[in-house]
Amino acid sequence: MGLRHASVDHLLEQPLSRGLVAIPLGLIVAITVVDLQVPNDVHLGPLLVIAPALTASLGGTGMTALAGVLAITAQALIAVFHGGLTTPNHLAQLAALTLLSALTVLLRHIQERRERSLDLARSVAETAQRVLLRPPPRRVGPLRVAWLYLSAEDETQIGGDLFAVARADRPATRVVIGDVRGKGLAAIAEASLVLGAFREGAHRCDTLPELAGAVEDSVHRNLAEVVDTEQELGEHFITALMLDIPDDTAQAKMINFGHPAPLRVRGRQVTALSVQNPVPPLGLCEPARSPRSAETFTVEGGDLLVLYTDGVVEARSPGGVFYPLAERITSFLPVNSPDALLRHIHHDLLRHVGGSPGDDAAVLVIERIRSRYFPRPQPAAHLDGHPD
Repeated sequence: MGLRHASVDHLLEQPLSRGLVAIPLGLIVAITVVDLQVPNDVHLGPLLVIAPALTASLGGTGMTALAGVLAITAQALIAVFHGGLTTPNHLAQLAALTLLSALTVLLRHIQERRERSLDLARSVAETAQRVLLRPPPRRVGPLRVAWLYLSAEDETQIGGDLFAVARADRPATRVVIGDVRGKGLAAIAEASLVLGAFREGAHRCDTLPELAGAVEDSVHRNLAEVVDTEQELGEHFITALMLDIPDDTAQAKMINFGHPAPLRVRGRQVTALSVQNPVPPLGLCEPARSPRSAETFTVEGGDLLVLYTDGVVEARSPGGVFYPLAERITSFLPVNSPDALLRHIHHDLLRHVGGSPGDDAAVLVIERIRSRYFPRPQPAAHLDGHPD
């Protein structure tokens, strides 16, 4: 999944940063010229250590080493014109500059190794994310789909929120969105457990209660084997919302395993689709002996469904105010596509929290199109983790 974050080390590889490396080199020239013009009892040579220290923040190890060598050479040149290289003062300055330059190069080398490790971790995490959260198609049956995923752990770009869209054997679309207790890498296995069971059951199970029962049974049997008890103490469970949206009728089905209620946008009206009989989160109790009861709601042509995790509505502003999703959606209307609404939510959410959210957050926006003609599925539409 292309959740791309612009890293500092990537920015430093750009032409602008390479141009900034000329600043410490210019400082070496300026300090040397000025020192040669002032009286012998004024010593500006020690300021040359600024050059390798500044280069370490702008360039790589090689450029830092070059700045150190040039600074030492400039110090030696100053010594030649101000009494000779063998004077105790100049020898001490050269030794100190050499030692500090070497330490700066060493620290820059260590930092580069760490940056390479982080780049590898990001690459592995993105690959895992693509496998785990396969993007839903942009069009599926009579539905248009757009999604957003924000991870609380920028370095890994992965978290414990999950969603998937799959076609049933009959003309219908199955949808799941969920939230694993915990976040980051420790929640990957639990999220994959739910998604694997859902994707397998979505095609095999005839009804939504059968699908919900299959997922619930799989989580109950396997959760203990995949949880990370060292990283996440306490109970382990997953809130989830499952939908069954037929192609040929507006009557859709829903089973809610303790997840935030979805929102239906119809015209300028936003309605929370709360269930009468909520079900405990997955993994929190024994599976039901009989199939769960699905509740019915309507999705007409032009309606939008907004599914989200609690990382959205529990995102706090710097003043501690929760993000009012339903209220904010009302202010964005009218919108002409799921992508447009998602873009509004994305930018507004980041403005509300003043940066990145403190918890994983996912939003899935689904629109039932009015036309009975359904084009072939296209690649998923999605947004990056930070606004353009």
